[in-house]
Amino acid sequence: MLDSLLSPKSVAVIGASRTPGKVGHDILANLISGGFAGPIVPVNPSADEVLGLQCYPTLQQYGKEVELSVIVVPRNHVESAVRDSLDAGCGAIIVISAGFKETGEEGAALEKKIASLCKSRNVRMLGPNCLGLINTETKLNASFAGLMPGSGGVAVISQSGALCTAILDQAGARRMGLSKVISIGNKADLSEVDLLRTLAHDEQTKVIAGYLEDISSGDNFVKAAEEASSFKPVVILKSGTTVAGLRAAASHTGVLAGVDTAYGAAFKRSGVIRADTFQELFDFVTAFSMQPLPKGKRVLIITNAGGPGTMVADAVEKAGLEVTSLNRAIAATLREKLPSAASTGNPIDVLGDADPERYVAAIEAALNDDEVDAIIVILTPQAMTRPAETARAIASKLNRQKPVLASFMGGKGVMPGRAELGEAGLPEYDSPERAVEALKAMYEYASWKQRPPRVVTRFPVNRRRAERIITRHQRTGRLHLGEVKAKSILDAYGFRIPEGKLASSADEAIEIAKRVGFPAAMKIVSPDIVHKTDLGGVQLNLASAGKVRDAYDLMMLRIREKAPDARIEGVYVEKMVDTGLEVIIGMSRDPQFGPMLMFGLGGIFVEVMKDVTFHLAPITSEEAVQMLLATRSYEILKGKRGQKGVDLEAIANGLQRISQLTTDFPEIQELDINPFIVGEIGGAAVVADARMTLRPLSA
Repeated sequence: MLDSLLSPKSVAVIGASRTPGKVGHDILANLISGGFAGPIVPVNPSADEVLGLQCYPTLQQYGKEVELSVIVVPRNHVESAVRDSLDAGCGAIIVISAGFKETGEEGAALEKKIASLCKSRNVRMLGPNCLGLINTETKLNASFAGLMPGSGGVAVISQSGALCTAILDQAGARRMGLSKVISIGNKADLSEVDLLRTLAHDEQTKVIAGYLEDISSGDNFVKAAEEASSFKPVVILKSGTTVAGLRAAASHTGVLAGVDTAYGAAFKRSGVIRADTFQELFDFVTAFSMQPLPKGKRVLIITNAGGPGTMVADAVEKAGLEVTSLNRAIAATLREKLPSAASTGNPIDVLGDADPERYVAAIEAALNDDEVDAIIVILTPQAMTRPAETARAIASKLNRQKPVLASFMGGKGVMPGRAELGEAGLPEYDSPERAVEALKAMYEYASWKQRPPRVVTRFPVNRRRAERIITRHQRTGRLHLGEVKAKSILDAYGFRIPEGKLASSADEAIEIAKRVGFPAAMKIVSPDIVHKTDLGGVQLNLASAGKVRDAYDLMMLRIREKAPDARIEGVYVEKMVDTGLEVIIGMSRDPQFGPMLMFGLGGIFVEVMKDVTFHLAPITSEEAVQMLLATRSYEILKGKRGQKGVDLEAIANGLQRISQLTTDFPEIQELDINPFIVGEIGGAAVVADARMTLRPLSA
């Protein structure tokens, strides 16, 4: 795949330096000290020898084939070095040098030029403005980082060279072995997408860790990340945010999408585990690299102190995991091995004076119990505690059948034990809550891997009718579709729309109300009025002709007072919708990742609590249900304390229909169905109000 880059047979350093501390010197020194077995070729017209190796004025004068060229010269000489590397037959190039698009237009133009040169020869380029790369398997340290890390199963992709060095240092402190460390810099050619595709099939790599500031291609990233996640965990720390949420959005969906929602939706779809902090990145990667995935969410806690055990139990439940109990027979056997004052419930409390044997007895019981999926071990330093011996004893019983995570709480007193845990490959955390968060990440990834195959339902719809409305509005530049036209499109896609019609006078409004039936609803129709209720443009529960006339006259009076310049197309009169629960479903199109579907309850839940969920389209029926489950207000939907729940399938169906509509028509920029009124199971769900925004034809 990228063999010339990751596993070259020979390496040249263009810009090799005799001066310690210079990047060209450090890269050459790292190649030598790292143990790279192939030819290493320094290139520097001002030197005959560097670090004991013969130095050449140009790569051509070396006269033999070189597979990888590492360029570390001033920016103005990079293009020449790239051409020399290509002419010498290099299969891959790393440009360490900075001063490109990160500095402005001139640098960006040069960066584009060198990338085009490489592409014209079918040669892949890493960088520019990067730290380089390390491959522990081939003992290749083509970077200016510090010492070569220990070999292991974690591959690192980082957009920041400084973060690479921090990761290397932290990995050493945690005794975490690395397979590859790749600094992607400006991503002029190779990006996270290429590396995810490669590392997905890299046998040495068991876990992929990444730090990204932006994503080059949203659609390609989702596909590559989903492929990689299907083979191994992918944990990414994402900084920076998409600009999608910074625009002035007309819809609830657009406003609520925020600045970072698209990345969260993309990670959720592709199975990527998102770390919110540098600490979480390592907490998660440590657990994934050292322990097997849990088969379920049942957690058993072993502790030598009641307080910390309760803390962990609280954290487990808050994380959506389950505090389980030992099988009765196994608990009875364990009780015989523990003091009478000990507890064999959950947490298992082995008491403050616990020796290593008590911990071993509890661990063995938990490992042998099929009703336990994961174990968290807590130790606090008492006067009689032997942390190092306890750690060794625990580690000796691990069988790799279920994950075991440990938290030795304290400072100096427990450090020997924490060191032993690290050596034994058992993830250890200085606070139990961190262990629980890592276990939660493991469970969620295991659940994602067990998801059913993605099957997107295609509903029979009247696509041509929707296309006519959209095309006509785009051609005339009327990009904001109000309730009437938006409902026409939704009707074409199988949504239930209350019977109604546009009226241009009070008499006409009365005739329509009589035809659709009382009580009726009336709403102002204007391309200049988005929030109709705020201006008195909505009247509900009109039970007679007289009330319709009065409401019409009052509405026109208020609109003239509050929005005198608004263009009024008429008043939409429709049959009042039967009572039900008001929810919002919608879509906001992200420039990177495409249509993001949104769901939330109406009223205070969306306005104040922002209790909404997002998912990338197209969406499956299972994913639609997961959107509902992800809200804090799900219990209201389901029904609680004797109250009947609403038809969840109707909401999921509506989300899938929006998914189909917005993937069929990329012209739709935003869509809100607000409210979408849902009744009890078996009742019809109705679109009470809707609006859409289209992109201009030139976009």
